[in-house]
Amino acid sequence: MISLQGCSILVVDDEPLIALEVADALTKAGAEVETTHTIRNAVALAENKRFSAAILDQALGDGDSSALREKLCELGVPFLIYSGLEDRGNCNAVIQISKPATSAMLLSAVGRLLNGKSPLT
Repeated sequence: MISLQGCSILVVDDEPLIALEVADALTKAGAEVETTHTIRNAVALAENKRFSAAILDQALGDGDSSALREKLCELGVPFLIYSGLEDRGNCNAVIQISKPATSAMLLSAVGRLLNGKSPLT
């Protein structure tokens, strides 16, 4: 099992069960997890707290995640998109995992992301 001890992960998804499942898997791996379901709250969190990484849904109730992706790129926070939609935006570092995925697959991707490797290789 991957250890995310000492990591702080932002999870942004407007589907409560998905956000809960992802957060639970990250927490069990040792990460501190912040969840939100809006872009506005996610941008505010990112501006006020240093995250190790983020997992984002592409489309949320208050818009798509492009503004948040830009903010995370600006702040140097690695992230991946966990969505059924495909839109890589302007940031070259964007990795997308299609829903649904197993917790093991997400944890592996986050672990590789934190180690500076592509989650998909």
